Amino acid sequence: MTKTYLKFRTRVTVISCCLIFAWAGLSARLFQIMVIDSDIYRKQGISQGQRQEPLLAVRGNIYDTKNVPLTRNIIHYSIAVHPSKIKDKARFADLIYESTGRKSDFYLNKLNSKADFVYLERNLRKEKVALILGQRISGLVIDREFRRSYPHNNIGSQIIGFTDVDDKGLIGIEKEFNGYLEGKNGWVVKQVDGEGRAQVKTSFPIKDPVDGSNIQLTINLEYQSILQEELARQIEESKAKGAMGILMDPQTGAILAMTSLPDFDPNQHDFYPVENQKIRVVTDQFEPGSTYKIVAATAAVATKKVSLYDEFYCEDGQFTVAGKIITDHEKFGLLTFPQIIAHSSNVGTIKIAQKIGQNPLYTYSRNYGFGTLTGIRFPGEMKGTLRKIKDWSELSLAELSIGYEVGVTALQLASAYAAIANGGFLLKPRLVKQILTPEGKLVYAEKPEVMRKVADPEIMSTIKDMLVQSVKSGTGIKAGIKGWSIAGKTGTAHKFIEGEYSQSKYISNFVGFFPAEDPQIVGVIILDEPRYGLHWGGYGAAPVFRRVAQRIINMDDSIQYHEPKTKFPKTVYVDASEKDNMDLVPIKTVAPYPTYQDGYTIVPDVRGMSIRKAKQVLIASNIRANFTGSGHVVWQSPSPGTKKLPGSICTMGLN
Repeated sequence: MTKTYLKFRTRVTVISCCLIFAWAGLSARLFQIMVIDSDIYRKQGISQGQRQEPLLAVRGNIYDTKNVPLTRNIIHYSIAVHPSKIKDKARFADLIYESTGRKSDFYLNKLNSKADFVYLERNLRKEKVALILGQRISGLVIDREFRRSYPHNNIGSQIIGFTDVDDKGLIGIEKEFNGYLEGKNGWVVKQVDGEGRAQVKTSFPIKDPVDGSNIQLTINLEYQSILQEELARQIEESKAKGAMGILMDPQTGAILAMTSLPDFDPNQHDFYPVENQKIRVVTDQFEPGSTYKIVAATAAVATKKVSLYDEFYCEDGQFTVAGKIITDHEKFGLLTFPQIIAHSSNVGTIKIAQKIGQNPLYTYSRNYGFGTLTGIRFPGEMKGTLRKIKDWSELSLAELSIGYEVGVTALQLASAYAAIANGGFLLKPRLVKQILTPEGKLVYAEKPEVMRKVADPEIMSTIKDMLVQSVKSGTGIKAGIKGWSIAGKTGTAHKFIEGEYSQSKYISNFVGFFPAEDPQIVGVIILDEPRYGLHWGGYGAAPVFRRVAQRIINMDDSIQYHEPKTKFPKTVYVDASEKDNMDLVPIKTVAPYPTYQDGYTIVPDVRGMSIRKAKQVLIASNIRANFTGSGHVVWQSPSPGTKKLPGSICTMGLN
């Protein structure tokens, strides 16, 4: 070895070792990258050169029963950025300002955010982003989305509901059937160039979105509009706090219209109180008053403990039960069972309830569906209140029979009266007709479903006749339509506020159906705290029912006229001189009517007489005669023994 080699030997050895170690380290690192961590780096490479973007599904639409669209999907754009990638933030903020009109300082604050991704604007129409759509700016993200729109504004808003900014249903049908409506999003993989621009490559994978299904409701938009317009009109006239209404097909349980006022516009729901979003027809309970008397009437007919020919003395409108004075809206004397229902006598109804007892009254309350859920597929339904017999007080039998100490919903009332209209079957209310995929494939349908049999058709036919008389000559006369047979019942109830019944605030309601011979529509009208005078069900709610029914009849040719068929009992009072010519038996009298002497005239009993003789008797008593039909008198109003001023009118029905 030379001295020169020895001089550099140490340096050569060190350099050689460094080279060997560097080579070994690089080889190990290369092995780690290529073999051990290959999946990680492969994904990083793909993420830098490719981008997976969502393909949004189109939300399904909602239609009425005649396929009129109740919702629409409008294209909207959202502007977002990656703040760190925006080079000239002030200039970019000015550009957004020119497009949207919002101050540039608002955008500068967001652009200076340390977040990786920030939304600048959401749900803008195309004209708002027209200046930005053609721009190629690094860090700018423009999302094309669909936003829900409701073309009919307030009409049916509480039923339909609305969605949030992410197109998720929040209330109503939008929420209840969100899983059907929203569909499933897809995705597409795009190639990204060096400047961050993405473009579609046919060789890259793609998953198509599945659009949401369309829902067809049982709601008829025209019926819904009529109902809301007439309720709004009556709120203005009666100065009521609010109103509720529902129209139902008694043969299928399909809900044709349903609303509560005040309501809201789902396109601008933030500007309305949250309380307005609730459809109180389903969610709120109240004491109905006399519309609940169908329960006592049905129990009386079904148990045969009260005859249609029985008369009850109604105590001149005042009766004491368990220490509480029960009053009538008019001083009634003797009334028959059907007249008690037609004229809505509280005293008479309580006497009927006392005769039938607690168990039948409770049983038929349950049979009609009170105190239980109707089963409608809609969020927030209230089951109402019906206490068990063991929790009743001495007054409960009387109170329950006239619609107090019980909480019901408007939907329950509609279902109960629908059972009378269809011959005795309690149906499950239906709001959704069917759900179809965009290709037209049926995925869900609601068919008519019988919950239970309330009573036999013959019993319901009898109750129906009473309701017809209620509209024809009783408290529901303002619900009548000339040439049509309407069945219905009025109700007036004091509101229970802070532990006691108010003497100035009332619930005015009317429930009816038409045509009575072949019922096609059941309607419930409820006014909350109308002004005094219109607080009576016959004056506040009944006229609304009439106006709604008239408009539907005039508009819808499917509502056909039927010749009224009035049914009267065969057993009536008869004159002894005419009894040989008639196969009739005197009816039973529960209590004789009193005699008045202070200058008033007493209405004589003319039942069973010919019209000629009846007129003679009435004229002799200084009473004017008015009659319908032909033959012999089978009913009269006012009832025999009633105290009236001379010249009053006595209306008679002949058969």
